[in-house]
Amino acid sequence: MPNEVHGHEVIDLILGSKLAYTRESLAAAIVARFGSATRFHTCSAAGMRAAELVTFLEERGKFMPLDGGFTVDPALVCSH
Repeated sequence: MPNEVHGHEVIDLILGSKLAYTRESLAAAIVARFGSATRFHTCSAAGMRAAELVTFLEERGKFMPLDGGFTVDPALVCSH
């Protein structure tokens, strides 16, 4: 059974790194931190792989441009 991690932990990873990511580098960082078998869930979706979570967050406007890539916009992060 794969490990399940909430998307907030990934957002914390992004904010804590202070790096600009591409879709590919973020997916790789997520796999490096949480493992390739880990699945991710949010308040409205579940069972996502790292790349699917990146797409999910991007589609919801959670990213903002930074140095040729993106980071998370802290103003758009829910706090529950």
